[in-house]
Amino acid sequence: MPATFDGKLVVAISSRALFDLEESNRVFEEQGLEAYYQYQREREDEVLAPGIAFPLVKKLLALNELPPKRPRVEVILLSRNTADTGLRVMNSIEHYKLDITRAAFTGGESTYPYVPAFNADLFLSANPQDVRKALEAGHAAATILPANLGPNLEKSGQLRIAFDGDAVIFSDEAERVYKRDGLERFHENEVSAAREPLSGGPFKNFLAALHRIQSEYPPDASPIRTALVTARSAPAHERVVRTLRAWDIRIDEALFLGGLEKGKFLRAFGADIFFDDQRGHCESARLHVATGHVPFGVANESKENA
Repeated sequence: MPATFDGKLVVAISSRALFDLEESNRVFEEQGLEAYYQYQREREDEVLAPGIAFPLVKKLLALNELPPKRPRVEVILLSRNTADTGLRVMNSIEHYKLDITRAAFTGGESTYPYVPAFNADLFLSANPQDVRKALEAGHAAATILPANLGPNLEKSGQLRIAFDGDAVIFSDEAERVYKRDGLERFHENEVSAAREPLSGGPFKNFLAALHRIQSEYPPDASPIRTALVTARSAPAHERVVRTLRAWDIRIDEALFLGGLEKGKFLRAFGADIFFDDQRGHCESARLHVATGHVPFGVANESKENA
């Protein structure tokens, strides 16, 4: 009988998100493919340093060891390396004792086609083009942004994930009103539609998958804690609350910041990763926590057209 991922949270991650491959990538960009191949082969026994998403992956995999012990999470490695040059990556995975057994090495081709093939609930990559394609196909996906977080990179044993609202958990329908008609009309629209649930955004299903794992535990003993960190404020908060209630999905903390910078609030929450569609918010956040840019919705359309 073939193996399946039924009931598991499936996360696909690129090698550059999992490990620090910036020096290797610099060799590729400055000296070309053959120099890169040689560089990786000569160092295949040198363990790679953890990358931005490494602590997140450790915490995700640790969910499989919690009582009652069962396979809750599957992490898949997607890499543009060849299997030959990817040996250093796999050796590093073994060194850190990460339970990652499935991988796709594409030899320079896009890794995106393997996101739907593995039916991934979340895709994290350093390549924005692959991320956009995954989002277009309906998968939660984000571009991991570079950061130098130092000793604050890994915090507590609890997995803490923070999300923006519009164009991430929810659709961008309300954000389109704001972009087109301004803040006053946005508030009027959200008050009049307060009892109409918002449509789901690209991260709705990923949030629901986290919620399924949370539901195994009492709220005060859950290994996962989630937060909504949004620029919304009263009176636009009510529609968000009622939407989550209609979906029967739990959010542990909700921060309605009314346009304040999000970075210091994410640090206070202790987020292992934060997802936002607006690059400006991501730039603030990545100074404090690992951050994934979600290139989805109206906030990103003007950049595409430009």
